[in-house]
Amino acid sequence: MREIVGESLAERLIDWGVDTVFGLPGDGINGLMEGFRRHQDKLRFLLVHHEEAAAFMATGYAKATGRLGVCVATSGPGGIHLLNGLYDAKLDHVPVLAITGMQETSLLGSHYQQEVHLDRLYQDVAGYNLMITNPQQMPGVVDLAIREALAGRTVSHLTFPNDIQIAPVEQDPYRHPAPGAPPSSLPTLDRPPPPPEEEALRAAAQVLNAASKPVILVGAGALHARDEVIAVAERLGAPVVKTLPGKAVVPDDHPVTTGGIGLLGTKPSEEAMEECDTLLMVGTSFPYGKYLPEPGKARVAQIDVDPALIGLRLPVEAPVAADAKLALRALLPLLTGTDGSFLARYRGEMDSWRARMAALCDASRDPIAPQYLMGCLDELAAEDAILTCDSGTIATWAARHWTIRGDRRFYLSGNLATMAPGLPYAIAMQHAFPGRQVIAFVGDGGFAMLMAEFLTAVRHELPIKVVVNNNNSYGQILWEQIVLGYPEYAVRHRQPEADFSSWARGCGAYGAKVTAPGEVAGAVREALAHPGPALVDVDVNPNEPPMPGKVSYEQAKHFTEAFLRGQPHKVATLATVARDKISELRS
Repeated sequence: MREIVGESLAERLIDWGVDTVFGLPGDGINGLMEGFRRHQDKLRFLLVHHEEAAAFMATGYAKATGRLGVCVATSGPGGIHLLNGLYDAKLDHVPVLAITGMQETSLLGSHYQQEVHLDRLYQDVAGYNLMITNPQQMPGVVDLAIREALAGRTVSHLTFPNDIQIAPVEQDPYRHPAPGAPPSSLPTLDRPPPPPEEEALRAAAQVLNAASKPVILVGAGALHARDEVIAVAERLGAPVVKTLPGKAVVPDDHPVTTGGIGLLGTKPSEEAMEECDTLLMVGTSFPYGKYLPEPGKARVAQIDVDPALIGLRLPVEAPVAADAKLALRALLPLLTGTDGSFLARYRGEMDSWRARMAALCDASRDPIAPQYLMGCLDELAAEDAILTCDSGTIATWAARHWTIRGDRRFYLSGNLATMAPGLPYAIAMQHAFPGRQVIAFVGDGGFAMLMAEFLTAVRHELPIKVVVNNNNSYGQILWEQIVLGYPEYAVRHRQPEADFSSWARGCGAYGAKVTAPGEVAGAVREALAHPGPALVDVDVNPNEPPMPGKVSYEQAKHFTEAFLRGQPHKVATLATVARDKISELRS
């Protein structure tokens, strides 16, 4: 058999160390699929039920491994479906290569069926974006696309017309005044990141050494620098505040951290940020400026491997463009530190906060408190478990009640904050780490969007565990409406409530439906012990508010106004809030 372009693509992916492609076939990529088939011994094709899930899987794989994630979709609607997952990759700065099909070159522009010019559609999401028009472009443009994705930590896209996919790779249908195909090469991208400049480090040290109330804000860019973050925090006497994607930077029970920030964060973190006179940002360009010090109220130093991300939120006096681990390690000997009283005070505040959160994990509360569900999962999960999460109220419960300890990890859609990636993330990460416990903590809304992928896990024998926090509503939107002062509207599903455990059992997996508090721990324990895929669907209190760590006057005012305007579930909601407060006061 002559080597076709689809086969050349498969070979080049293998040369770059790619071992898995997530996707869904279609007549627009039959030539590519034939190339994958010819190399199935080295390149696994993981078949999914929806292309959006394939893009989420590629993104989750890249987030968890640091390697290139690859997804493939057919022409037209298949390529369109990839977009949400690809934007998740772009906004969270992880390398993903998207491969799509296209109509034959002779048909382009003829309004042919499914003729969507995906290279134009992808102009915003993809850093490298090209339609292949000549077999001679292979494999050089594949190298360019992969290098761009890896070096820029972004999305690359290649789209292949059907006739090009099956053309002999040596074919050249054109006469070229300037002969020569794009050069191909496999340069190593494993070179160490550039070290920080000494002058930049000295400037940062000068700012930090003048602080009396320093705070460190860490994000996903510091996940590999745990020891260095802790050492700098202890030297400075600075509380460590964590973004949600950076939750695993420092163990949640470590005395230097005050936990998360923002709507899902802690009161000690918010108050430390309000009080600080100096802020060190490491591996984050945290987008919610209202939770950061007002510009000019605190001196700011920022460390980020990408210079373009420095100074996006606040004026930065001391920028350090470098890898977080290298920069912190070099910065530590230059720091003199404070007397530690600021950190000591917030350690005490954090002890009180942890006691309040523990009090909300109450097994006696009926309906089931989502905090209790998350607390049971936290207690029973392995010390090296990977937790994936969707966006919504479930992110609040995970942020506050999933404890990073040991080698635990935590992943969710950060800057895009989209619904539905929790399940696909878990599938991809279980595939990447077959020996680890991988748990998807998802809401009923997010799970329902891509629930067919649970069958994907069963068919590929991936023993993921799924815990559904089922409040039969779009809970985060519900509370956003109330906080804005509106009575809730169109955010609760009608009866009957879904029983996703029956779907799990129908797939041939473990499935349990939980409606009473006394059943929660046992069902979670059984699911975690099950050797294959397992799902626990838990009916939780739909009126449990994901309250901010610190309620502002405006939030309280709008909350009250919404009730005065006729909040339809005000009695149940007020009863839940009252029980929360009573539990906290008892702690």
